[in-house]
Amino acid sequence: MKQHLNAKRIGAVVALLLIIIWAIGWYWSLSPSTFDVKNRVAAQAQSRAHTEVPGYTMTTTMIMVAETLLDKPGGYLSNDVMPPGVLLDDMPAWEFGVLEMTRDLAMSMRKDFSRSQSQSVENKHISKAVPQFNMDHKNWMFPEAESSYRKGIDLLYAYRAELVDPNNRSSQFYTRADNLREWIKMVEKRLGSYSQRLSASVGSARINTDMAGQRNAKNKAQVSESHVQTSWWKLDDVFFEAKGASWAMLQYLKAAEIEFADVLEDKNALVSLRQIIRELEATQQTVWSPMILNGDGFGMMANHSLVMANYISRANAALIELSELMNQG
Repeated sequence: MKQHLNAKRIGAVVALLLIIIWAIGWYWSLSPSTFDVKNRVAAQAQSRAHTEVPGYTMTTTMIMVAETLLDKPGGYLSNDVMPPGVLLDDMPAWEFGVLEMTRDLAMSMRKDFSRSQSQSVENKHISKAVPQFNMDHKNWMFPEAESSYRKGIDLLYAYRAELVDPNNRSSQFYTRADNLREWIKMVEKRLGSYSQRLSASVGSARINTDMAGQRNAKNKAQVSESHVQTSWWKLDDVFFEAKGASWAMLQYLKAAEIEFADVLEDKNALVSLRQIIRELEATQQTVWSPMILNGDGFGMMANHSLVMANYISRANAALIELSELMNQG
């Protein structure tokens, strides 16, 4: 009888622990909401004059996105080695999507936004921040990913402090159309990749168009057609990675709308950017299903990956048009 009671107690404790771990894991897996870039940036500015300094809004938004990545409920989960973090995969995928977009923007800031011409010297803070954000997202020790990303954020703070310092001429941010275009072209490829991976949730034959428009161009694999399909086990990972990337890109484009307002108005491209923002806002809708569904084509079940691919493809097409507008005189 005593042994029976002990077994029942142990079973009850184990069941309670599993429920607690599940509840914590569910809470940690909730994606952060989007935020009002203009109001959040204004709240961080010590004076209104700071928000009018070129680069302040974009840099502050980048800081806020990176801090959200590290400070959201549960913290940074991609490199967790203990439950419940190690048991989760949706939120780590979301984190990686945010990180990829942040890395792209950091690289654009290093190559373009903080430099006037190709012969100019790169900014010392941004050049150091880029490798910090490029740390392997699964590193958990020596160094851990969080400490590396935190150093990158600190370098962004240092860069921003120099931007608002009227006596400092070494740190600059150039709101030029060609700089904006270079960043957009980088993002185009990123969104195009997500669109292809999401669409591959339904296996299909794909014609090789890699060399289209280049008669004599060559690559290693001259395959005319291939079958592409995302593994069933990776469907939710690809979906949440794309959702995280869209979340970060949405914040950065809202910052660009403020930062490059004069350039966008001059190119009559402000409406185009707002349309892209609207398409990306649709990617942040709540997923009410307990799992990512993968219905086949026009079947009875929904296919969440194809819905996400639709929004991202439309945003990507609009980005291509925006890039062309930036290239026009």
